[in-house]
Parts: sequence; C-alpha cells; structure tokens
Amino acid sequence: MNPSLSLVPSKIVCVGRNYVEHINELGNQIADQMVVFNKPNTAISSQLSSEHNGEPLHFETEICFKVQQGRLAEVGIGLDLTKRDLQSELKAKGLPWERAKAFDGSALFSHFVAIEQDDIAKLKISLSINDQLQQQGDVGLMLYKPAYILTQISEFMTLNDGDIIMTGTPAGVGKVIAGDVFKAHLLCAERSLIEVSWQAV
Repeated sequence: MNPSLSLVPSKIVCVGRNYVEHINELGNQIADQMVVFNKPNTAISSQLSSEHNGEPLHFETEICFKVQQGRLAEVGIGLDLTKRDLQSELKAKGLPWERAKAFDGSALFSHFVAIEQDDIAKLKISLSINDQLQQQGDVGLMLYKPAYILTQISEFMTLNDGDIIMTGTPAGVGKVIAGDVFKAHLLCAERSLIEVSWQAV
C-alpha cells in the first residue's frame, strides 16, 4: 500500500474513454454514457511493475481526485496499469474488464494536495519516460469534466471520504518496460503542484 495515502480509500472509481485522442488511438468508439469501472484498494502499489502473472502491462497517466465530504478535495497523479491484450479479448466478448484492470498492483498514486474548486479547470498533466515526453493532457480536453464525473458517480454509488476518482488518460499510452524511468508532473495553470517518479521493474 502506498504510504503517501494517509486515508486508504474504500475503492477507486475510474473513468474510461474521457479523451478523444486516446479513444482514437485504441480504436474505440465514443460511448453514449460515461464509462465507469472500479478498482479495489488492494490494487494500490508503490511499485511500477512491467508485468503481472507473466502478462505485460500498459500504463495510463491520469489526473486523480480524493473525495472528502462529497467534494473533490485533493488532487494527485495516478497510473492506471492495464493488461491491454486481455482487455481487448474481454471487450470483444462483451465481458467485464476487471481481470485486465483491477488486479493487485494496477494502481499507483503520488501524494495528494488540496485543490480549490476554481482551480480544477486549470489542471494539466504530463508523463515523460526516460526524459522523453510521452503523454500530456488537461481538463479542457476531457469529454467529462471532474465536477460532472463526481455528479454522475454520486447518482448511483456512495463515495466515502478518502475514495479516489481516476479521470481517464490522454493519448500516448504504451507498454511498461522494466528499467524505464517514469516522471509525471501535475500543474495548475503554470504552477507546479506535484512531481513524482517511478522506475519500472
């Protein structure tokens, strides 16, 4: 479990297909409704793994929020790790994604910092691998903005204090290679909020 998470979430709620360019790069369609899936808190790890049970993993960098008293109170950086080949097989059969998305070690997080509601629209994220820019995106590119995401989830699911919402990933996802150094950066406008790094094993 990541020691930077002072309150372990009861669950992690993830939004899929929230950036058009990422939808296109995976050959998906824009869904009629917001795509939502869950990860258990046992998915949280501080170690970036390149495989799980012999299956290769792919990375997705995301702006994440921690919920407190029904609000998006804190913001952080998350990595959503995916068994992409297995996910494609499950989607083709119309089956749920949990085996490809909710396994132990499939979620990594930076520390979280308080965020003012007016600043959420100014958030920007980037990921570099071995000092080469790999992903970048911002709230303005999201199909579903954070406030809307919170409202939609809250219509059918109770969000407890400390629960984490992952808001989707911009284009540029790829395979995790052992030894690669991942550096993620979160900004509010031009102000740096968080920098975090992981080395894949």
